[in-house]
Amino acid sequence: MSDGKVSRRDILKIGSAGALGVAGSYYLNKFSGMQGVAHAASHTSHGNQMNMNDTTKSAGYKMAERLLTEFDYGKVSLLPNGKTLREYTVVAMDKEIEIAKGIKFPGWTYNGTIPGPTFRCTEGDLLRFHFTNKGSHPHSIHFHGIHPPEMDGLEPIPSGQSFTYEFEAQPYGLQLYHCHVLPLARHIHKGLYGNFIIDPKTPREKALELNMVMNGYDLDLDGENEFYTINGYAFAFMNHPIKIKKDQLVRIYLSNFTEFDLLNSFHLHANYFTYLPTGRMDNPSQFTDTIMQCQGERGILEMRFPYKGRYMFHAHVSEFAELGWMGLFEVE
Repeated sequence: MSDGKVSRRDILKIGSAGALGVAGSYYLNKFSGMQGVAHAASHTSHGNQMNMNDTTKSAGYKMAERLLTEFDYGKVSLLPNGKTLREYTVVAMDKEIEIAKGIKFPGWTYNGTIPGPTFRCTEGDLLRFHFTNKGSHPHSIHFHGIHPPEMDGLEPIPSGQSFTYEFEAQPYGLQLYHCHVLPLARHIHKGLYGNFIIDPKTPREKALELNMVMNGYDLDLDGENEFYTINGYAFAFMNHPIKIKKDQLVRIYLSNFTEFDLLNSFHLHANYFTYLPTGRMDNPSQFTDTIMQCQGERGILEMRFPYKGRYMFHAHVSEFAELGWMGLFEVE
């Protein structure tokens, strides 16, 4: 650490002092305008990863919690031909985001959050995304799926200008969207991404539906993440576990937007889930407790919990888990 930088591996060597606690102190000293300290207990075991007495709900946690269950269906109208039209408003803006208790990140966002809103529609709907760039750099929206090339989001939209992306929603499944302006690594890492769900025309079985986007944050711009999260906030669901009913069907829309690491993963304790790659029911599925995703990969996890109690979930890469990518389901 003599060069003035603290890498994630330096943080993990700190031991019982608490990885995020010391990381928080370092970044609070390095970056002006930050207040408070990121309090995390020792990373010597899963059980004491967070200070379980800290029950406050910070702005960053509230954002992560809201993004977990909030879906943007757009403004809906019916066209003369009977097709459903959905119109969405998307604004790119620079915004400081709390990513751990007391730690702020200078983000580039869609609609003010990292990740951006989860857009949702049904296969065959006509979609119009009214995009305005209020950020300090050129941005765009590149949607995964099938659409005309002129709607592919490769053309940068300069600051202060607008563009409307219009296409038919296809195929059904879990899609993604993100900025496609160079340098790609910087625009994605800064926060311009989100999930895009195209529901099948025949609805899936009713379930508790949760949206989860895996990501990381490189605060000192050394190409190595110091924090890893679900929905943008480290350890968001450790002090505030996700409430689930026993035997209830749970459906998770999971995607990976972690920059600077080749893979990320999801591991569920004491249970198994069915994994549907890209959210397609016609794809071969897996019945497992751990899956890996490369950047841009996504899928649907479906599970039921047969016993009451707390079930941990986290990345099955120790560094990622110990630096924020960890949470709990509480089955009642």
